Amino acid sequence: VQLQACGGGLVQAGGSRRLSCSASGRGFINYTVAWFRRAPGKAREFVSAVKYGVGTTYYGDFVKGRFTISRDNDKKLVYLQMNSLQPEDTAVYYCAAASFLHGDYYSADRYYNFWGQGTQVTVSS
Repeated sequence: VQLQACGGGLVQAGGSRRLSCSASGRGFINYTVAWFRRAPGKAREFVSAVKYGVGTTYYGDFVKGRFTISRDNDKKLVYLQMNSLQPEDTAVYYCAAASFLHGDYYSADRYYNFWGQGTQVTVSS
C-alpha cells in the first residue's frame, strides 16, 4: 500500500487542523493506520492509530482529548482532526500502515512497514 499525507500548514495556537492520509492499493481495511510526528531535534513520536477492521482508536498520552482519528475504508482515507493546537505540536506528521497490526503494537513505529512522506504542521504562538 502507498500512503500520502496532506493537510499540514501554519495555524495559530488554539486553532485546528485536519490531516488526511490517502492510501492506494488493495486491502486497505486490513491495515492499522497510525500517525506519528517528529519535531525538530526530537525522536519520532506516536500520535494516534486506528485499528484494521472495526477501527478501534488509540492515542498518545499527550493528545489529552484534543485529536480525533477516523477512517473511511470506502475512500481509503484516514483523518486526524487536531484541535486546541499548541506550539509544541509543531512537527512533521507522518501516516503509516501495517497489515493486521494488533493493539499491543500500535504505538511502536518499527511495526509499520508503509510510510507516507510527511506533512508539516506549524503552530504559532
